[in-house]
Amino acid sequence: MNIQIYFLSPPFGPACFWLKSVAPKDIELQEIFMAVLPFIALQIIGMLAVMFYPEIALWFPKYLNG
Repeated sequence: MNIQIYFLSPPFGPACFWLKSVAPKDIELQEIFMAVLPFIALQIIGMLAVMFYPEIALWFPKYLNG
């Protein structure tokens, strides 16, 4: 989850630069960075939830083990 946040977050955000390369010419990089902010916030919330409540991520493996 940390790596995914890194791939979207400025100032590096390689995924955003890739999006810029395939986006129409009239879309600026700043617009892309602003558009991914809600996704970054959701990923941070998800990462914190898993950090503080690891059962969220572990319920399925526990279910499979019986």
